[in-house]
Amino acid sequence: MGRESVVVGASDDAEIDNSFTMLTQKKVGGLVVEKDPFFDSRRVRLIQLTAQRSIPAIYHIREFPLAGGLMSYGTNLVAAYNQMGVFAGRILKGANIADLPVIRPTKFELALNLGTAKALGLTIPPTVLAIADELID
Repeated sequence: MGRESVVVGASDDAEIDNSFTMLTQKKVGGLVVEKDPFFDSRRVRLIQLTAQRSIPAIYHIREFPLAGGLMSYGTNLVAAYNQMGVFAGRILKGANIADLPVIRPTKFELALNLGTAKALGLTIPPTVLAIADELID
C-alpha cells in the first residue's frame, strides 16, 4: 500500500512526549496504542497529545473513547471479568487449575467517539457506524 509503519515505545512521560514529537515530524496518519498498563495509566495524556496533534488513534478498551479518544476495539472487559469469576468459583470448589481450559475472549467491542471524529474532521462510514457496539457523542 506504500505506507511506512513507525513503531515507538515509551516507559515514562518524557518518552511519550518524545514519541509524539517524532510522530508529528513523520506526519503519521494514525496511531494504534497497544494494550499496556503504563499506557492505561496515562490515558488522559495520550488522548490530549493525539488531540493536540490531530492524530486519529485506536485503543484497546472503551475507556479511551469514553475519555475523549477516537475509537477502541478490544475485549469486552465485563465478559472477561465474568469468565474470571467463573474460573475463580471453580477453583474455590476444588478444581485443579491444570485441568481448566485456556479460554480466549469471545466478545469484542467497537466504540467510537463521534465528537472526537468530528473534531478531527473525519467522517465515519455508515457501515462502520452500523457495526459499532457503542457510539459516544
